[in-house]
Amino acid sequence: MNDSIKRLLLTGGLIVSLAMGIRHGFGFFMPPMTQAFGWSREAFAFALGLQNLVWGLAQPFAGALADRHGSGKVLLGGALLYVAGLALMTVSGTPLLFSLSAGVLLGLALSCVTYSVIFGVVARSVPPAYRSRAMGIVAAAGSFGQFAMIPVEQGLIDGLGWLPALLILAGCAALMLPLAGWLAREDQPAQTVASTHLLRSMAATFSAAWRERGFRLLMAGYFVCGFQVVFIGVHLPAYLRDHGLGGGTASLALALIGLFNIFGTMAFGELGSRWSKPGLLSFIYLARSVVIAVFLLLPLSGVSVAVFAAAMGFLWLSTVPLTNGVIAGMFGVRHLGMLSGAVFFSHQVGSFLGVWLGGALYDLLGNYDLVWTLAIALGLLAAAANLPVRETPSASFAKEDA
Repeated sequence: MNDSIKRLLLTGGLIVSLAMGIRHGFGFFMPPMTQAFGWSREAFAFALGLQNLVWGLAQPFAGALADRHGSGKVLLGGALLYVAGLALMTVSGTPLLFSLSAGVLLGLALSCVTYSVIFGVVARSVPPAYRSRAMGIVAAAGSFGQFAMIPVEQGLIDGLGWLPALLILAGCAALMLPLAGWLAREDQPAQTVASTHLLRSMAATFSAAWRERGFRLLMAGYFVCGFQVVFIGVHLPAYLRDHGLGGGTASLALALIGLFNIFGTMAFGELGSRWSKPGLLSFIYLARSVVIAVFLLLPLSGVSVAVFAAAMGFLWLSTVPLTNGVIAGMFGVRHLGMLSGAVFFSHQVGSFLGVWLGGALYDLLGNYDLVWTLAIALGLLAAAANLPVRETPSASFAKEDA
């Protein structure tokens, strides 16, 4: 890789690191904010579930705009929304207002500054033989952000309180603005798309991809990915607290997820350039179900939590470079932002259900047992769904830039 590509990966990685790192610690705000405002866990969880759903709904549009016009305005707009959403969370005194700030605004922001848009830039700039590796590097940067920001957010909440912590995080999010401007200048847009109506073009592209069985199976698998990781990411601190383990254990667990996520995404990104990506995806989903089952069967302790977090972390975002690599291999890079966003929408529907059901079923049953069981069963189904996927280029997209 030449120096220009390395700088592009560094800048894109920093944006994703900030965006993913800040949101990874939102679970720490659940206890103090629900206590301060007298909310149920479901009210808080619904807002974060809505965030994931809005993120998924907006992602195809953000990706399509970046594909058509370049990444600049999309990234800058997303960074501004991120800052605004965090700042407005501090004055969101009702569940409705919290859903609008933490849910809608941050969901829109994340659709603009995370993987689908950044991967579109990377895929247009990196030779096909290195795409999986490059996407793994960017995904690993997001993992590093999760690792680095967890102790920061926990420390800010413990030391200053949840409200000042949110304002400081808004200042951190503002760092994405200059990074987005630089990355936009380095972007190499694909061949100009014909001047057609955006929605009509998106519908035609999605319809052509949907006819491919492999695309539908990828969407099914990504749904499960979202359900598992967002349920665990948001509700694990509360689950551990319910079982007598303090905030330090939860902070360590989420930090370990972020740390081992770095190794997992880079490892599977590299393996994806050598082995079958669908086969690797199937292995990841199967392994997740096994790890969750073993965690629930063993006595809960600080050691078992650390081992669980490390194992899940290694499998956490390792699906991201592989899934996007399969999409690029099947459909080329011209519509990668939009199609990646469409698959990611399925991920976020799963995320919404994972985080919301976690809160709703906890309030109903007084525990998380049923949601853990669902996470295991869905992982087995996702493993089976990815096995038949093939990376063969789609005939419908054969004449476009691949």
